[in-house]
Amino acid sequence: METFIQHARGLTARIAERREEQETYGRLAAGQSPLALFITCSDSRVVPSLITGARPGELFELRTAGNAVPVYREDMAACAEAATIEYAMRVLRVADIVVCGHSHCGAVGAKARGEDLTGAPAVRDWLAQALSDELPEDPEPTVSAAVQQHVRQQVDRLRAYPCVRERLAAGEVNLHGWFYEVHTGLVAAHHPASDLFLPL
Repeated sequence: METFIQHARGLTARIAERREEQETYGRLAAGQSPLALFITCSDSRVVPSLITGARPGELFELRTAGNAVPVYREDMAACAEAATIEYAMRVLRVADIVVCGHSHCGAVGAKARGEDLTGAPAVRDWLAQALSDELPEDPEPTVSAAVQQHVRQQVDRLRAYPCVRERLAAGEVNLHGWFYEVHTGLVAAHHPASDLFLPL
């Protein structure tokens, strides 16, 4: 924690030393206009700004265990994930949504392998609710096949959200499925025509 504290203490000084940084942070104080909604896992090994090179203010992030998008329901008024998606679509009007899964995903791996999570009931219940029972069995430590199938499912789930559906119909937003390999840094994108994940 001390490393984080020292970095946070020095942030003001670093900004003050660089005129470009001052202008950037000054603009951010006036509001945000991110380029994309980036939906990814809570996993500490997944760092959206490192993967994309995004600067402050460029990504609107939604992080959940297993980068899960809940199935859309009419009674989702109090759902944090649905609220984040709706805000990105109707208020920020981002032009792209990226669902980024990753190798070695504990959430997807636990679901695909049917692991006993009785000691972590909140995790167990979230995975039962948010992740599909139709994930393929995947004995590999990377769980790449299961994660990639999971990403496809989350992109499909997004299409059921009225705020996404409206913007898709108007040609105002694009959906992307990505797979990030933690151990190599490779990022692959889903190509619907071939149904394959190919390197960017």
